[in-house]
Amino acid sequence: MATPDRLLHLEYSEVMQKSYIDYAMSVIVSRALPDVRDGLKPVQRRTLYDMYELGIRYDKPFRKSARIVGDTMGKYHPHGDSSIYDALVVMAQDFKKELPLVDGHGNFGSIEGDGAAAMRYTEARLQKITQEAFLGDLDKDVIDFVPNFDETEKEPEVLPVKIPNLLVNGADGIAVGMVTSIPPHNLSEVIDGVIAYMKNPDINTAEMMEYIPGPDFPTGGIVTNKDELLQVYSTGEGKIKIRGKVEVEKVKGGKEQLVVTEIPYPMIGQNIGKFLLDTYALVENHSTNDITDISNQSSKEGIRIVIELKKGANAEAVKNLLLKKTRLEDTFGVNMLAVVDGRPETMGIVPIIRHHVNFQYELCTRKYNYLLKKEEEKKEIQEGLIKAVDCIDLIIEILRGSKDVKMAKDCLVLGITDGVKFKSKESETDAKSLHFTERQADAILQMRLQKLIGLELDQLYKENDETLANIIEYNDILGSRSKMAKVIIKELEKIKKEYGRERRTRIDNMEEAVVEEKPIEVIDVAVLLDRFAYGRVIDMPTYERNKDAAIEESKKIIFCKNTDRLGIFTSTGQMHIVKVLDLPMGKFRDKGHPLDNHSNFDASKEQICMIEPIEGMKEKKVLFGTKTGMLKLVAGEEFDVVRRTSAATKLADGDEVLNVNIVGEEDTVVLQSDKGFFLRMQVRDIPEKKKAAIGVRGMKVTKGETLTDIYVLKPGDAPCIKVGNNEVHLERLRIANRDTRGVKH
Repeated sequence: MATPDRLLHLEYSEVMQKSYIDYAMSVIVSRALPDVRDGLKPVQRRTLYDMYELGIRYDKPFRKSARIVGDTMGKYHPHGDSSIYDALVVMAQDFKKELPLVDGHGNFGSIEGDGAAAMRYTEARLQKITQEAFLGDLDKDVIDFVPNFDETEKEPEVLPVKIPNLLVNGADGIAVGMVTSIPPHNLSEVIDGVIAYMKNPDINTAEMMEYIPGPDFPTGGIVTNKDELLQVYSTGEGKIKIRGKVEVEKVKGGKEQLVVTEIPYPMIGQNIGKFLLDTYALVENHSTNDITDISNQSSKEGIRIVIELKKGANAEAVKNLLLKKTRLEDTFGVNMLAVVDGRPETMGIVPIIRHHVNFQYELCTRKYNYLLKKEEEKKEIQEGLIKAVDCIDLIIEILRGSKDVKMAKDCLVLGITDGVKFKSKESETDAKSLHFTERQADAILQMRLQKLIGLELDQLYKENDETLANIIEYNDILGSRSKMAKVIIKELEKIKKEYGRERRTRIDNMEEAVVEEKPIEVIDVAVLLDRFAYGRVIDMPTYERNKDAAIEESKKIIFCKNTDRLGIFTSTGQMHIVKVLDLPMGKFRDKGHPLDNHSNFDASKEQICMIEPIEGMKEKKVLFGTKTGMLKLVAGEEFDVVRRTSAATKLADGDEVLNVNIVGEEDTVVLQSDKGFFLRMQVRDIPEKKKAAIGVRGMKVTKGETLTDIYVLKPGDAPCIKVGNNEVHLERLRIANRDTRGVKH
């Protein structure tokens, strides 16, 4: 009889909370954050182990990246090939890693942000240090292996890394609700720091920083806030300010040029292109007139960005401007977060090294226990063979008199002589006294006769002496923490000697770049706008010389100061602000720029209803009229806002702004509907509202009827429009009350 299903009554919020926490922890531990012991994320660890298993060693031929990615995904990391290949690529990029772990062959991307070639085109293999310092002791039972995702393979829980990789190569990752960002450090300095900690476990952060003074970025650069690093390395959180290295070079004609030879680490990738664009922008918006050209001459040899200056330019002032206004000086946010005992933890530099050293003692203990066990097994076999050589004639007699291997082995191990044929009773008596171990008996049965040669016997005795010496040495190491520390330190010094290098990043206290901005000369200008919403600025003398052409070619001309802001009122009820200084200013025939480029205005989604200087509106009233006939006046001072885009008026659903205009109390307004009705009213009859209000009804319209135009008539205006074949003189229309039907024409 089947067991009936049970209904579980659970609180929905509790189920969701538990599920989300489980998911978050899975992402944190299993994907996004590195382990403090080996400094690797799971995808990096699995990729390196797979390469080790495939035999893609540093002294072997390269293998296709696609082969590595496919094997890793199929055996250990079922999260898609792109994540695995991305991890492989980053581990091969020497401009991102202090110590590249993969030797890449082919296009593995560039410092300027070019992506790597597809995995079918690139090849890779392990670096020598990866094989020696990350994977070297995997065969010595130093770490635990766990089942893979489908329990068909075993994978290492952590790699037996001999250096604090978390500090050397740094780390970055985004988990759920937390981020890790650890800068890379100099290998030699980090090893010195580890050795210092092993000699003095009570070392504090300030003392540790005598060995590890700060980060060492692969891109070089200069850390400018040395005094703040103590707080960063104590708490594991903070900011590191880093700037590029800029040199001044003399060129022909008495000119100078600035050459960027090292960049801030955060500038890697697309930010190099952004730096070039930002420098162009400084010239375009007249922040400097000293730059004549900029070119990126970087190559495989290194970074070289050349900024040419005009003759007599102040190179130091331009350099300070670049540091202040571009990403030539940037900030690296530090959050030293890693997985410790299965949980995320933010640590300072000393706790990270403490966890690493404890891990090294654990590795060393397991390694020498494994080696000791192997040596003791070897000793047992060697002693058996030596003992066998002394009674070789008896052993040969036992072997020749036995019917099978089991009979011979029972005789050697247990002294059982039943069934064994001996030449004499004396031999049988001697055989009964034999007590070899199982392992010794197997070795004797497999021993070749050449072992009886004199030199072979000497070698056997020599090997036994070496084995005994090794057992004594391993027992000493396992029995003394100080001797184990010496072994670890010796190995670290060997790694430092072979792979260490000079520091690239300079660490100093530097004053913030100061830019003496010249005060802007306030002048009267004319803003010329064409029918495509392109704008340009000319000074008034230029306008006066080209007045007729300007009037003929421009849809609108705005007279204002060069320091003014223009408010762009649109059909969607928004107001976008454009600074006049942002628009190009030059000769009359220079091309204008789209207003879209200098504001949030989008010509494809909204239409311009009015453009006016914000300063000139403050003491005036602004009239808003919509397609459904809603009207209101708004005080101009309400539009003096800081935001680039703000709501200029509130609209009902489906409505849009038809007209925005500056009006006076003596003005009149004419509303025209699509059914030929006209209504003229006085501006003073329209109530003043806040810009957040919808307004009041100006004309009564029937269902489906909308306004097509709204005209503002100043005293003395006499406009005439055509409606079909009729002419309508707007100034002759009778003034009526607001919210009436008007007259039909």
